Amino acid sequence: MSESRRPSRRSRSGSDSRNSPPPRGDRSARGAGSRNNRPKQPGRPDAAQANLDQPRLAARDVLRAVRERDAYANLVLPGLLRERRLDGRDAALATELAYGASRAQGLLDAVIADCAGRPIEEVDGELLDVLRLGTYQLLRTRVAPHAAVATSVDLVRAEAGPGKSGFVNAVLRRVSERSEKEWVDRLAPQDPVGRVAFHYAHPTWIAQAFADALGADAGELEDALLADDARPAVHLVARPGEISAEELALVTGGEIGRYSPYAVYLDGGDPGLLDAVREGLAGVQDEGSQLVARTLAQAPVEGVDGGRWLDLCAGPGGKAALLGALAGIEGGRLDAVEPVEHRAELIRKTTRELPVDVRVVDGRESGLEPGYDRILVDAPCTGLGALRRRPEARWRRQPSDVADLAKLQRELLAAAIDLVRPGGVVLYSTCSPHLSETVTVVADAVRRYGMTQLDTPSLLPNVPNVGAGPGVQLWPHRHGTDAMFLAALRKPND
Repeated sequence: MSESRRPSRRSRSGSDSRNSPPPRGDRSARGAGSRNNRPKQPGRPDAAQANLDQPRLAARDVLRAVRERDAYANLVLPGLLRERRLDGRDAALATELAYGASRAQGLLDAVIADCAGRPIEEVDGELLDVLRLGTYQLLRTRVAPHAAVATSVDLVRAEAGPGKSGFVNAVLRRVSERSEKEWVDRLAPQDPVGRVAFHYAHPTWIAQAFADALGADAGELEDALLADDARPAVHLVARPGEISAEELALVTGGEIGRYSPYAVYLDGGDPGLLDAVREGLAGVQDEGSQLVARTLAQAPVEGVDGGRWLDLCAGPGGKAALLGALAGIEGGRLDAVEPVEHRAELIRKTTRELPVDVRVVDGRESGLEPGYDRILVDAPCTGLGALRRRPEARWRRQPSDVADLAKLQRELLAAAIDLVRPGGVVLYSTCSPHLSETVTVVADAVRRYGMTQLDTPSLLPNVPNVGAGPGVQLWPHRHGTDAMFLAALRKPND
């Protein structure tokens, strides 16, 4: 079952009072509307749940973990599938429902609130997980309406009894009275960006950030939002000096990448099981991230490159590994900075046997000796460019996050400018297209520190449609990569 949007084949009008949510004064409705978020760890189902639909139970438990523990769906689900021995079609259904409902949360909540007759905050959290699951099936899959409702009711009845299951039954039957398009027409905001955001299940502020970044190409907004719901392909990176992309494609059965000379695309499967990955000849890395590292290595410095390279925000180590391999070919060495010890250990494991020295310090006050030839600042950001990788991320981030992150980004870039030698290059990158995290940060550095901004698109000559420059903006819907931004700056000799 595909995760892409499918048009509903249902369109009903009218309602039966027997299927309506209980009135506000009804005790079962008040019970369903109270806060009751008892932490529960997803694991093996107990005896009372053994006869339930197991893929839907697994998806429900993923939604619960995300809601109660701020867990990441893409980290919870694989282990849960293994523990419950779900594979094949059952695993595919659980994945579709858990990830799909997580991505569509905003749209689902608006429909649920309308059908329940109360704000979503007043719906019991454990019922809300099931309502989201059922509503997603009704609006965005080909699951039969009676199956979507009945299995949802069963999930609640097994845990909370008939009173609350009646509430869920009533709400979902009301949901089923309209198709997704009819609900969008009924509930979406009237402004163009807000309406598109609602239809494609994104917060309006994120859709507006995408539209601003697209600029004159804002007509692509729908494509950009839709791309966040597509499952990203697996990209491998061939380690330079160890294996070529052509050899890696041959031994893995993959396809050579379009843009990075180190990229190989896989159709699916677990890349961790590949011999080339286990032996350290290759790693899993989005092609956009590969282009970031390659651009830093290719950017023209003035004077001789002495081989002192620095990754100022190196955790968890993917770009540091590629940079370390490239530096090693040139006889250079990379310092990799990470302030958190457990993430620093990840870098050590990823870069073992490479000319990489891990420094456990804050990149803003590293104490490192200035004079680096090349510095990467892959700054912490909102991650709006990788929403397709974390289904719930679009609802977890808030507009208020941007200001603090932009401040951190400016400080890290300023630190890099202090550490780079005259004539050396700093490459600034983020996995976000938000203008406050990209061109605004770069423009501030150019103005404050007199950096020369290089024509970054010319450093990626085979990558089309990256913007007018001088920075580069990649997009999932254009390039099949994360929405990476990158800008190369050179420090004047004077």
